[in-house]
Formats: sequence, structure tokens, C-alpha cells
Amino acid sequence: MGMGEEIARNVGPGGIEVAYERFGDPADPPVLLIMGGGGQMINWPEGFCAELVDRGLQVIRFDNRDAGRSSHFPDAPVPDIQAAMAGDVSSASYTLSDMAADAVGLLDALGLDSAHLVGLSLGGMIAQTIAIEHPGRVLSLTSMSSTTGDPAVGRPDFAAIGPLGAQPEDRQGYVEWQVRVLRAVGSPAFAFDEAAVAARARQAYDRGLDPLGLMRQSVAVLASGDRTARLRRLRVPALVIHGTADLMIDVSGGRATAAAIPGAKLVIIEGLGHSLPRELWPEFAAHIADLVDVTETTTSTT
Repeated sequence: MGMGEEIARNVGPGGIEVAYERFGDPADPPVLLIMGGGGQMINWPEGFCAELVDRGLQVIRFDNRDAGRSSHFPDAPVPDIQAAMAGDVSSASYTLSDMAADAVGLLDALGLDSAHLVGLSLGGMIAQTIAIEHPGRVLSLTSMSSTTGDPAVGRPDFAAIGPLGAQPEDRQGYVEWQVRVLRAVGSPAFAFDEAAVAARARQAYDRGLDPLGLMRQSVAVLASGDRTARLRRLRVPALVIHGTADLMIDVSGGRATAAAIPGAKLVIIEGLGHSLPRELWPEFAAHIADLVDVTETTTSTT
């Protein structure tokens, strides 16, 4: 279905390598899927990408820096999460602005003037940052299971995720740990597809795991501050999707995002956690396609 994985080189101001894959007709409106912390492009399931393609969209998914087969930064300072949470972000190697510039650089590499952005979790923060810093490149913004950077909203439930422990180094241990973690932060109202989660975890392990990369991404978030005031100045068609059962980013983060972005549509889903349950792929895709249709119609008539 996809055209296979490719590597774009010398991407953006950082001159990094970005692994990506395109689905659908290159003549259709482009949707750039931006994954969350430590996630890889495979965390956007092919079946979900197919739902978007079936609705007349072309889909691009990619590995963020420090994830999967894109450039990693092993020589960077060791990220200190505790210090960063306490306000000392001196161990940050980069910020969300750098990750936003990577994504815009990928659009350049693909010859795309602009795209519809769909970001999940950390990906939502990157998508928001692109809309703030590169507004001319953004046709619409969909922020899923994400937040504004205001520390008063969207807090994780550390009691729920704390006991899961550190990521094991061996493949089988990692796969079992990933199943445990994703079950814990998943969606209580929807089926947990353990086989699919385990298969993706094996694939992620084989494509390249980087626990410090996830920590560098996390410190980047903390170093980037609160976007609320800048979100209020956005003039972009926007959709915010969040679940009531999200333990990683509380639903208050989604509510605050939608409240900040003028005219944003807010979709709250009962019993959705920090996951992409198969049962909701058609609903997610329909919301995104509706936003794209409205945007494309408005753009072509103005």
C-alpha cells in the first residue's frame, strides 16, 4: 500500500536524516502524521493510514529525530529529566522548534509547499509549534491527545505509569514491557489488541530503540515552555481530539488547546486513553478528512 520506507537526507536547518513513508495519490491533499515521544512512524498503523487514503488524502508518516531510523544524537549531553521538571533545562539538546523545523524540512524535501498536520501527544506539540512558527506551511492542524505546554493542564498520572519500571534492553523483555505499558495507558472503553501491540514493539525494537532519545525529546518539551499565548494568535482551521481516560496527558490538556486556538473544534471521546484503538480509526479519519475538506473548499474559493 505504501511506497516503502525512504530516507531524506540533509533535512532542515539541522541537516539530519529523516525516515519517512508516503501512502496514497501524491496529487491528493497531503497529511503529515507526527508521532509522539519515543514513538516511530510505525506507531501510526498502516490500517489507520489506509482509512485516510480511502477518504482521498495522501499520507506521510516519518520518524522524528531521536526515533527509529531518523538521525539520533548519541553525543549530546545526557538529558536530566528531574532537573528539567524542576526548571533547569540546561541538559536540553534541542527544543520543539528544532523538531518543528525538521518536519518543515521534510516538506521541503518532498516538494510540498504546505500540508495538513496531524500530531499525537508530543507530535501534537510539534504540530502546534509548526503552526506557530511556520504558519504559511500549515493548511490545517489536528492535535490529538496533546496539550499546550502550560504545566497546570494535561498532567500525567504518575501513580498509574510510575510502577511500570524501566525499559528492558533485550527484545523479548522490551516487547513484554511495551505490552504492559500500552495496556496501562490504553483505552478502557475499547479493545486492547495485544498481538498488534507486540508485533509493533518487535518492529520498533528492530528499527532502532533509543531510551535516551526519548529522554532528549522529553527535555525538549520542558525546554519549550507554554504555547498558550501563541496558540491564541493562530489563524488556522483546527481540530482537537482527546480521550476522557488519558493517563499520559490529562484531558484538560486537550480542552486548553481547543480553548486557546480560535475556532478550534473539540472532540472529546469517552473512555479513550493514550492510544489509537482500531475501532476509532474510521471516526478519527472522518474528523480529519472533514477538516481537510472544509479547508480545501475554503482555500479554493478565496
